Amino acid sequence: MAHHPDPHVSWRRRTVRGDGVDLAVHETGAPDAPVVVLVHGYPDTHRMWLPVAERLASRLRVVLYDTRGQGLSPTDAPDAAFTLPHLAADLMAVVDDASPDGPAHVVGHDWGSVQAWEAVCEPGTADRIASFTSISGPNLDHVAAWTRRTLRRPSPAAVARLAAQGLASSYVPFLVSPLAPPVLGVLGGRDMVSGLRYYRGNVALHRRPRERRTSVPVLQLALTRDPAIRRSALEASDPWCDDLRRHDLPFGHWAPRSHPDVVAREVLGHVTEHPGPISR
Repeated sequence: MAHHPDPHVSWRRRTVRGDGVDLAVHETGAPDAPVVVLVHGYPDTHRMWLPVAERLASRLRVVLYDTRGQGLSPTDAPDAAFTLPHLAADLMAVVDDASPDGPAHVVGHDWGSVQAWEAVCEPGTADRIASFTSISGPNLDHVAAWTRRTLRRPSPAAVARLAAQGLASSYVPFLVSPLAPPVLGVLGGRDMVSGLRYYRGNVALHRRPRERRTSVPVLQLALTRDPAIRRSALEASDPWCDDLRRHDLPFGHWAPRSHPDVVAREVLGHVTEHPGPISR
């Protein structure tokens, strides 16, 4: 879906040093407003968030960035540099740059949500992130723990849910295969090929889950027409969060593009409800 930028919204651009990678950061909104950082997924760039950002700009200071290897943040770093701890460190570098005197709010979509989950589950993050809105990107450790529990104590219903998510994720083996770069290079260009490092760096068939808890208030926007993420993958986070709410939305995977008014309203509501501490 093509997006025509709002001429009334002005953008400020800068470069932030992440975890060994320069990140292109884009900001709009009032300088003294609460800060929200929007993190895109694969195979997107910060531009995926523009429709939502423009709707939030009158109430919030909105910060977007191209995650490592994508858009205006290119890097030749190998797969090992794309593991979740590196991606979370990038996010926290942007948070600290954008809001050095208090916590910021974070919203993630797809792989942006996956890496934001990594950040909010780090010890001490509740002092730096006031709230997290997660869209179409589960916590990989939570999903792995749910998978192991299901296989240890299988029931017909639980196995059916596990099989449904497995089927929904059946595209992943192709993305980590040697076939993916040449095929996607023809179909989608540099960002699609570059972003394959997110999958190769983090997806393992026998991944041992870590214990990952968070006290950051989490809102999951459950997109009921998203073919890639089943509800069970989202519910896998329930035991690990002190404060988690889930709102169903009857939209597909790219809801921030297709229904930016609804997504912006949900984000603003969550941000307003959880202002966070006044200072660090």
